[in-house]
Amino acid sequence: MRRSSKVLVVAMVLSLVVAACASDNGDDKATSAATAAPAATAAPAATAAPAATTAVPTTTTAAATASTVEEDAAFDYSAFDANGDGVITIGVAAAGPADDGAYYQAVVDAAIELSEANGFEAPIVVDKIEAANAATELSNLAEQGVDIIIVGASEIAEPLPDLTEKYSDIFWYCNCGAGFASLPGLAQSLDDSSEISYTAGYASGLLLQDRGSTVAYFIGCCDLNFEMEALLSFEMGLQAVDSAFTVTYVPTGDWPYDFDNVPNATEAFNTAVAEGAGVVYPYLGGAHEAIVQLANENGVAALSAGPSDVCTREGDLTWDIAVRFDGGDYVAAIFPQIFAGDVVEGETKVFRVGVDSEPGAVICNATADQQAAMDSVYAEIASGAFAGEFGAIKGAAYGG
Repeated sequence: MRRSSKVLVVAMVLSLVVAACASDNGDDKATSAATAAPAATAAPAATAAPAATTAVPTTTTAAATASTVEEDAAFDYSAFDANGDGVITIGVAAAGPADDGAYYQAVVDAAIELSEANGFEAPIVVDKIEAANAATELSNLAEQGVDIIIVGASEIAEPLPDLTEKYSDIFWYCNCGAGFASLPGLAQSLDDSSEISYTAGYASGLLLQDRGSTVAYFIGCCDLNFEMEALLSFEMGLQAVDSAFTVTYVPTGDWPYDFDNVPNATEAFNTAVAEGAGVVYPYLGGAHEAIVQLANENGVAALSAGPSDVCTREGDLTWDIAVRFDGGDYVAAIFPQIFAGDVVEGETKVFRVGVDSEPGAVICNATADQQAAMDSVYAEIASGAFAGEFGAIKGAAYGG
């Protein structure tokens, strides 16, 4: 039975709201260079745009959400029990390391918190899935008695048209990015990389002003189309602060989707330091934290690539800007709607800067003037002020 029809029997709306704060990668790490699909999306139905973020949002803990679920003990998850064993198990498919401290880990952590908060079984996580092996790995995951499968990005989503049909009792969700086909057996979320990357560039420009530098470095993978969208939008935001500011892109990995090459990323960072870079954007997965550590040691401002919790994260590493396209935030925000039947398979939730609280760059220790400037940028984006420019960027990134 198609899961979307089952969802309609759910009678009570889940009161759980797991607030977001935990993004590639564009990325959402969205589509392959072989496709013509942007990592960004068409605008969703209009919603009232709140004032732009004025502080880093706080994350609701699993314990807090668990108490909410306990109070709403009558909520019925049986519609999601694909195999009828009386328990709910989430399967997570990640293209990169589940402990990368960046884009991939955010989705895994969100699935763990979601499971703990709702009394589900511990998630079954399969990580480091290569695109060429995605069909086999996702099939193996589906065979392990899971009821819900979360696919972290479209780089491993190519087999979903077949798999959502073959395993139709499982509820399938993907943070796939725009351009991925709408499927009757797949719920999706996506964001707009141009919007997010513009805010990252603008925030970086504000920091460059304080640091007396004019140079930013964008360290990525391998000239993927969604990387180019992020780069061009980042540059647009950077130069909106000062037209003299420049950004240099350095690919450090091999096709396809190699965001984990620490030696090459380190070499690129050393070049950035030699060029006087004041800001580095490690648009990376497994290599991300290694570059952040080098940035900390060399006094270079560091940006996150996806996770939204870095401004308050404990540990030895520090970030100056949280660039939030956090797949974990999206999981936390959309699954209460899925459980309530408000989002079903075949539908897509779009997260928009200035409209939804989840996406966009945040300066971790912003001055009052910097925060006011970021608030203004959020409001401009939400109003559609840059729609033409963002459309041109998408055309340049994907038109080839």
